Amino acid sequence: MGKVVERFSLFLNIAPIFVVIIPSFSLVEANTPEVVTNSGNSTKNIKSCNLFEGSWVIDNTYPLYNSTACPFIRKEFDCIKYGRTNLDYLKYRWQPKGCVLPRFDGKKFLKRYRGKKIMYIGDSLSLNNFESLLCLLHAAVPKAKFKQQINKQTVSVTFEDYGVEVILFHSNYLVDIEVQPNIGRVLKLNSMKNGRIWKEADVLIFNTWLWYLRADSKQPWDFVENNGTISKDMNRIEAFRIGLNTWAKWIETDVDTKKTKVFFQGASAMHYHGSEWGKPKIKNCFNETTPVKGSTYPSDLPIPVNIVKQVLKNMTKPVNLLDITKLSQLRKDGHPSIYNGLHGLDCTHWCIAGVPDTWNNILYASLFPISSKHSV
Repeated sequence: MGKVVERFSLFLNIAPIFVVIIPSFSLVEANTPEVVTNSGNSTKNIKSCNLFEGSWVIDNTYPLYNSTACPFIRKEFDCIKYGRTNLDYLKYRWQPKGCVLPRFDGKKFLKRYRGKKIMYIGDSLSLNNFESLLCLLHAAVPKAKFKQQINKQTVSVTFEDYGVEVILFHSNYLVDIEVQPNIGRVLKLNSMKNGRIWKEADVLIFNTWLWYLRADSKQPWDFVENNGTISKDMNRIEAFRIGLNTWAKWIETDVDTKKTKVFFQGASAMHYHGSEWGKPKIKNCFNETTPVKGSTYPSDLPIPVNIVKQVLKNMTKPVNLLDITKLSQLRKDGHPSIYNGLHGLDCTHWCIAGVPDTWNNILYASLFPISSKHSV
């Protein structure tokens, strides 16, 4: 059995925020679904099935694993360890309209991707997703040997019996931040130098958005550069659009999509205002124990959703959108809330086990074609 270093906590620099937590992190300190693609078409077997439309149903065979036995969960997501006693949130299964989501099979995943690299690139929501996949795989082969490595920007776990390496690459914006002499830290919206590392993986799952809204002392840059012009600041939504187009151009020119499958992890949901789910007197996700009923969420989709879909639509290479926004919006009950190692209120990230397991279950369904017997 491999050794986990304090569940990553010694290598993470997260300033506690006691009202709303959107933590930063530093790694040194610490079936075939209808997937939205740039072609606008579903993948080929079950054209009637959209895995991203549906509702949450009780399933007593859930959760998919015992989180207390998973050695990879960091303290921000370890809700049971930090006192959550209402565990109903673990019993919900995502039920798409028109088909059955195949159950995640960790052994099948490891065998099929023997000798391969799976890489998550993004912010702390990518970390949330990364640790979920590690728990799903570990639960399938609990006695398998694994090796963990922690570097400046990466955490990697290799399941040695299979040669499968799962990697988290920390990149809040995807584009670069560089320190320039006599200027300072510059967010370079047209530069993506880490791509030379990313493109060597066999599966890439990208995510970015939250950090584009950070301002003043909470942002990790002093100036922003676009097309050679350095400014003190700019419209953040436009900056996100430019950065995402830089990412898209890199995919188009540098990534061999015949070798590497590329996914973009859609916007997750936050639950700090009860008015968003039809309960204006509720202030946040604290004490929320059930999902929103049905398949409709009262509030609009987050800002980045349409931007991401438009960028993907304009691409020529195949990139799949893991369109998790709506299914996440319905899960107001799935956040750590106060049950985390920072002792603050977090309605941004997700408990593990929990909602990110469904994100990875849909990723699994995207990687493993399913037959028509799964349609209903």
